[in-house]
Amino acid sequence: MATPHNNAKKNEIAKTVLMPGDPLRAKFIAETFLKDVKQFNAVRNMFGYTGTYKGKKVSVMGSGMGMPSMGIYSYELFKFYGVEKIIRIGTCGSYTKKAPVYSIILAQGSCTNSNWSNQFNLGGTYSALADFELLEAAYQEAKKQKLTVNVGNVFASDVFYTVDKDEWKKWAKLGVLGVDMESYALYCNAALLGKKALTILTVSDSFVDSIVTTPLEREQKFTSMMKVALEII
Repeated sequence: MATPHNNAKKNEIAKTVLMPGDPLRAKFIAETFLKDVKQFNAVRNMFGYTGTYKGKKVSVMGSGMGMPSMGIYSYELFKFYGVEKIIRIGTCGSYTKKAPVYSIILAQGSCTNSNWSNQFNLGGTYSALADFELLEAAYQEAKKQKLTVNVGNVFASDVFYTVDKDEWKKWAKLGVLGVDMESYALYCNAALLGKKALTILTVSDSFVDSIVTTPLEREQKFTSMMKVALEII
């Protein structure tokens, strides 16, 4: 049952997986929120755990940074381990004042500068979308928790340190809320394999504000999006 990147055995992974980018955030979620936790993966230190939340079986596993990494882990989970839903719980940079640092963005759609969809030979540009039922459930839960939440397009970039420092303004002008590095690949894999996916992001920094969060905050303090994801499994 093992893959080159995951040494889990059959039935060790739940049908729903929460995927932070940081494997240490996966460890934190498992230790903080789940009961009866069992670690199923440590290959390349990409930690994966399965436990229960309010009696429901759920897994949490890191995805790493960028679309190639997310693409590998999400594909293997969907294709080889029978996972039906992946909820990415990551961080992003905001392009707009209406999505301040610490607020939540639900990625209804994902734009990209990646060549990811070229493999499909479509002859056009594929619009990568979230599963609507997961999106709606997450929105209602975020409002229930009285969180500051925005829903819309995000930009999944292949580049963190860009040469053109004003590139983000072009995306912001079209209403894109912020930037991550994984959502497009996740949504494409879900569509390709007939599965469900959603990206929930906490704004960790902003292109229109000077507030910056710390690595420890990003690992352990962004609990609001974790709680939203757990409540909709």
